[in-house]
Amino acid sequence: MTDPKPHIGDLVAEMLAKSGVEYVFGMPGGQTTALHDGISRRQDRIKHILMRDERNAAYAADGYARITGKPGVCDVTVGPGSNLLPAGFLEALNASIPMLGIIGELPLDWLPLKEKGIASQGYDQLSFFKTCSKEAFLVPSIAALPELIRTSLRIATAPRPGPVALIIPHDIFDADWDMETLLTNVDDRSVRTPYLRSVAPPSEIDKAIELIKKAKRPVLVCGGGVHGANACDEVTAFADRLGALVVTSLSGKGSVPETRDYVAGVLNPLGSKAAIDLVPEADLVIWCGSKVSQNTGMNWSLPTPEQATITIDFDPLEHGRTFRPTVPLLGDVRSMVQALDAALGESRADANPEWMARIAEVKAECDKVKAVEMASDQIPVLPPRVMAELDKRLGEKDIVVSDASFSAGWISGYLPARQTGRKFVFARGQGGLGYSVPGAIGVASVIEEGGRVVTLAGDGAFSYTIGELATQAQYNMPIVNIVINNGTLGWIKLWQEIFFKNPQSCALEKQDYVPGYAAAAAGLGLKGIYVEKPDDIGKALDEAFAHDGPSVVEVRIDDRATPIHSFKRRMREPEDKPRPRPGTVYKLREWKVSPDL
Repeated sequence: MTDPKPHIGDLVAEMLAKSGVEYVFGMPGGQTTALHDGISRRQDRIKHILMRDERNAAYAADGYARITGKPGVCDVTVGPGSNLLPAGFLEALNASIPMLGIIGELPLDWLPLKEKGIASQGYDQLSFFKTCSKEAFLVPSIAALPELIRTSLRIATAPRPGPVALIIPHDIFDADWDMETLLTNVDDRSVRTPYLRSVAPPSEIDKAIELIKKAKRPVLVCGGGVHGANACDEVTAFADRLGALVVTSLSGKGSVPETRDYVAGVLNPLGSKAAIDLVPEADLVIWCGSKVSQNTGMNWSLPTPEQATITIDFDPLEHGRTFRPTVPLLGDVRSMVQALDAALGESRADANPEWMARIAEVKAECDKVKAVEMASDQIPVLPPRVMAELDKRLGEKDIVVSDASFSAGWISGYLPARQTGRKFVFARGQGGLGYSVPGAIGVASVIEEGGRVVTLAGDGAFSYTIGELATQAQYNMPIVNIVINNGTLGWIKLWQEIFFKNPQSCALEKQDYVPGYAAAAAGLGLKGIYVEKPDDIGKALDEAFAHDGPSVVEVRIDDRATPIHSFKRRMREPEDKPRPRPGTVYKLREWKVSPDL
C-alpha cells in the first residue's frame, strides 16, 4: 500500500510542529479533517487533544500558552464551531496571551453563498473575528498559506501578544501539498513570547530613579506583564533592593514570593485587605507590567492625584490610558527592571524604616483575621478553611487554575505564592465563568512530571464546562478539581440583595433538587468526593492528590461567604461559648456594606 499523497493539512501540521507547538486543542469538522490527518502522522512532535466544546478549546489553548509562553493553538470548523471561540479569544486578547485559532471555512468559490447560511453553516467569519482578535486572516490561495502561518505566529507573539484567527477554506485544506515549493521556514524568534525586547532612553530611567530616591512610601505593583516578560527573578531582585511595598494584580500573582516581609498580596477588591489599605498611603506607585484595570485600580481610585507614578510597559498605548504617569518607561518589563536596578546603585532596602513598620503593622492585623477564618470549624464550611487545607498540600510543581467570580478571591487572598513564576492562572481578560476546567487541560498537557493542576470553581462556574471532565478522564490528566458549592450564583445573589433586596434567578438548586457534582464526575470516569465537614477536607484532598488521574472534590460551603472585604458580614458567635465546637452552625447577619470591615 502506498503512502497517501501529502495535502495542505500536512503542510499546516508540519509548520506548527516546526514552530514548537506540541498540542492543538479542538474539535474536528468536515472542513478541517485534513489538519487532523496531518497531525496524526506527526505524533512524535505534535498531538491533538479532543475537546467536548469549541469554546473550551480556546480556554485550553490559553492555559497552555500562559505556562509555556508559546502560542496556544486551537482548531474549529466553520459556522457553529467557530462562533463559540470569541469568549476564549477575548480572554486571550485582553490578557495579552499568544494564541492561534485555525478555523475551517467553506470553499473559496462559495463566497456568494455564505450569507444567511444558504451554503450550510456559512457566515462572514473574517468580519466576526476581526472584532475579537489581534488580527484575522482569510487564506486566499494555497501559495499564500505558508507565509500567513508564519505571519500569524509572529503577530500572536509580538508585543503586545494576543490571539490571531487564521481562516482556511475547505478546498485549500484538502488540496495537494507540493513539498518542494510550498514549505516556508518558520521564524524561530516567534516560537514564544516575548521575541522582542527594548528599553527606554537613559534620560527617562534617570527621571524614574530620581523619583524612587525621593519617595518615602513607594509601592511596586506587578501585573501580568511580569510573567509575560518572564521577569519574575529580575523583579524580585529589584524589589529586594527597592525598600518598597510590593503588591500584584491577580494575573501578576507570583511575580515575587509573597513570603517576603514587604509583600502585601493582591491589589483587587477580591484580594488582600492589607494591599487595599496600604497602597493609597503610598507617595510613589510604580506600575510594572500592569494595565491598571478597573479592579487593580480599585475602580480607578488609584493612583490618587497626590501620588507620583512610574509606568513600565512595552505597549505605548498603556502609558496614559487612565491617568497621566509622572514618568512613562516604554520598554520590555524585564529589560526595564534590569536597567532600573543597575541605575539604583546602593540598596534602598533600609531607606524607609517607618514605611516598612507600617507595612508590618497592617499585615499583622489582617493576618489575625485571616487566621481565624482559615481555622474555622463552621458548618457550612467557610472557603478560607478549604484554602488552608489546600495550602498544606501544594508542592513546588503544582499549578492552581482559578475560575472567575469569588474563586479568584479565595485563591488570591488565602493561598500564598511561595515561589516566583506563574503558579497561579486567573481568567481576568474577560473574567468569564467556566475557564478553570478547560484551562486546566491546557496547563496539564505541559505540567512538570510529578506536578498537579488544581482548579477552584464555584458550582455556577463548574456547571459551564462539566463536560470537559470527560476530556480530563480520557487523557488521565493529573488534575484535582475543587468545587466550592453554595447552591447559588454567589456574586449575583450578593449584588441583588444589596442593591435590589430581591434575589432572583440565581439559585442553582431547590428543596427537592440538589445536583451532585462529585457524583457526576464519578459517572464521567473521575474520582468524586463529597465533603460537608471541615475536618474531612484534608482527608478528601489527600485522597484526590494520591489518585492516579483526575478527581473532583465537592465541598459544601456557606452560601453567603464572600472574599470582598467591604461586603463581609460580622458573625454572631454562638451564645455562652468562648470557642465554637467543631460542627457549630453559625447564625449570620445580613449583608453589611462597610469599607472598614
